[in-house]
Amino acid sequence: MSSNVPVAQATRDEAVLPERVQEALGELVGAAKEGLLALSVGVGLGVLSEMLEEEVDEVVGLKGKWNPERTAVRHGHDDGEVTLGGRRVEVRRPRVRTADGSAEVPLATYEHFADRDPLARVVLERMLAGVSTRRYRRTQEPVGEEVEVRARSTSKSAVSRTFVERTRQALVELMSRQLADLRLAVMMIDGIELKDRMMIVALGITTEGVKIPLGLWEGSTENATVATALLSNLVERGLDPEQGMLLVIDGSKALRKAVRTVFGAGPVQRCVRHKERNVIRHLAERDRPPILARMRRAWAETDYEHALEQLTRLADELEHTHPGAAASLPEGMEETLTVIRLRIKGKLKRTLESTNPCESMIDCVRTTQRNVKHWTSGEMGLRWTAAGMLEAEKQFRKVIGYTALPQLAVAIERRLHLQQPTTTQEAAIAVTM
Repeated sequence: MSSNVPVAQATRDEAVLPERVQEALGELVGAAKEGLLALSVGVGLGVLSEMLEEEVDEVVGLKGKWNPERTAVRHGHDDGEVTLGGRRVEVRRPRVRTADGSAEVPLATYEHFADRDPLARVVLERMLAGVSTRRYRRTQEPVGEEVEVRARSTSKSAVSRTFVERTRQALVELMSRQLADLRLAVMMIDGIELKDRMMIVALGITTEGVKIPLGLWEGSTENATVATALLSNLVERGLDPEQGMLLVIDGSKALRKAVRTVFGAGPVQRCVRHKERNVIRHLAERDRPPILARMRRAWAETDYEHALEQLTRLADELEHTHPGAAASLPEGMEETLTVIRLRIKGKLKRTLESTNPCESMIDCVRTTQRNVKHWTSGEMGLRWTAAGMLEAEKQFRKVIGYTALPQLAVAIERRLHLQQPTTTQEAAIAVTM
C-alpha cells in the first residue's frame, strides 16, 4: 500500500500526460497541463495564425513565385490583438500593402477576430449578472498562463470604460426605436427609484401579446412633467396616440395627468396592487387582512356597478375608523375597475388589472443594479436602467390571455372614434378568456 503513495502524491501535485500524448502535442504540452480549455485556446491561436497566412497567400500570391499581375505585396509582421474570452490577447499578424506601397490592405480574417464588440458584449453580460469591476478578472475562463500574460482590457478601469460605452449604446438603442409600425393593445407605465432619482419606464404589449420596452425618462420625482416628456417622446418616435390602447398606470396622479395630456380620453386602468398598498399602509397590522379581502372581492367582480358599490361602501365604513385609508381608497377608485367596466374577464383580466408585467421588467432591472452603491448622475441611472430593460426583454414571454388582445384593441379604438356618447352597455367590450 505504501508503494502507491509517491504515485498518488505526483498525481496530486501535477497531472502527468502519457508519453504518446506529449509527443503528439509537441509545443502544446504546457497548455494541456493547464486544462482542456487552455489547450483549445493554444490550438485556436495556432489555427488563427495559419488562417492569416493563407489569406495573405490568397491576396498576394504564393511566396517566392513571380506574378506580373500582383496587386499587393507582403509587408512583414506587426503586433496585433484579438478578442478572446472577455480579454484582449496579443498576436503577431502579417501585413500586406498595395504593390505601389501607397496603402495598407486589410485582412478580413484579422479584422473579424480583432473586433472589440464581443469583448464589450461579454463585459456587459457579466456586469449585469452582478460581477463587479474588481472581480471581473476572476470570472474569466482559464486560457493558459502564456496567453494570460499577454492579455489586457481586464483591469477595473478598462472594464468600467467598456461597460459605460456598452450601456450608452443600449440607451441609444432603446430611445431610438421607431414605433410607427407598432400596434399596441396595452401600454404600462411605472417608476423605478434610484436613491434620490426616479426613472419612469414604459412597457408596450402588442396585439399578439409580445412585451416591448418602449422607453424611459429621468427626473427627481414621479411628476407630471417627467411622465409627459416620456409619453411625448414615444409619440415623436411614431407611436400613434389615437390607436385603441388600454393604459395601465401605477396610480400616481402625475402619471394620470400626463396620460390625459398626451393620449386624451383613452381608457386607463389604475393598478389594483398599488391601490392595495396605498390603502393598507394606513391600517394597523391586525386590521389589514379583512380590509384587503374586501377590496379583492370587489375587484374580482364581473359587474362594474356591483364592484363600485362594494368599494364605495367600504370607503364609507373606513371614514369613521381609519380616515387615512378612507381618503386613499376613493382616489381614482373607478379607474381601478376599468377592466371590469370593459368586461375583460378571466386570465386577461388578471394580467391587465395591475402593472405586474411591467413590475416583472423592473425586478430584472433592479437585479442588474443590485451591486451599484453610488449613483453619480442621472445619465448613469438612464444607462443602467436601459441596459436592464433590454436584458429583461430577452426573457420576456407572451402575456397570459394574449389571444383576446386584438379584440380588445379594436373595440377600444371603435369606442374612441364614436361620434355620439354611448351607454355603458354599448361601450362595454366583451373579452372573455
